[in-house]
Amino acid sequence: MDKEVSVEKLQSIAFDIRKHVLQSLSAAGSGHLGGSLGLADVFTLLYFHLLNHKPENPEWEQRDRMILSIGHVAPVLYAALARAGYFPESELLTLRKLNSRLQGHPGKDFGLPGLEVSSGSLGQGLSVSVGVALAAKMDKKDISIYTVMGDGELQEGSVWEAAMSASFYKLDNIFAIVDRNNKQIDGNTEDVMALEPLADKWRSFGWECFSCDGNNIKELVDVFAQMKLVKDRPRILLAKTIMGKGVSSIEGDYRWHGKIPDAQQLELFIHELEQSVHGRDY
Repeated sequence: MDKEVSVEKLQSIAFDIRKHVLQSLSAAGSGHLGGSLGLADVFTLLYFHLLNHKPENPEWEQRDRMILSIGHVAPVLYAALARAGYFPESELLTLRKLNSRLQGHPGKDFGLPGLEVSSGSLGQGLSVSVGVALAAKMDKKDISIYTVMGDGELQEGSVWEAAMSASFYKLDNIFAIVDRNNKQIDGNTEDVMALEPLADKWRSFGWECFSCDGNNIKELVDVFAQMKLVKDRPRILLAKTIMGKGVSSIEGDYRWHGKIPDAQQLELFIHELEQSVHGRDY
């Protein structure tokens, strides 16, 4: 974590993470691309600005915890962990390979440093976070628990049981982030199972709710500065992202939820990513 890192440096890191996501998924031949690209700015903020952590000592007791609930965006988590120094970036090309530590969904049994919990079954991450946050309060640990969820995942009832518990116990050490790209595997969230008015729902459950452009690093930095001022209640950010962000030909296309580029598309997508950085449109 480097509180003093510039927005421009964070944008550069987000580019690296997106490029690694493209390369690792292309090498794997399967996986989840759209959400991983859309969340690159959020994961950059987490691992290079917000989290109190030590990549050289992954089990450090005073580390903040990052719980990935939306487990299928593992490629962006792995890319962020590697870029932060938890393991060599070259290992990213083993994604989804037999005996790799980088499975399609994060699994602690494979021994990858930096993972707090196995994930993949949607709707469970916030419940895990509530347990970790309660334990931290009981042990008088001054740590924060960050939880990343998908918006389609909010259609799971277990999320709202956890939300109710978090506010009841005044867990102000929880910071939840929703990847609000309005897409899920079958199309638009509002067509599959409408979530709106989403902010009002979280507030009715006792949460302090914020929103911002989840693909704008400056907005993300600013909104978390505001969120940290809130006491005695959990906080949640509705991060408005674009699925496939950075690759213009697939942005906002739900069909790229679980598709990967072939060799020719990979070359095109990296070119589009480089063009988006050159134009500073994110």
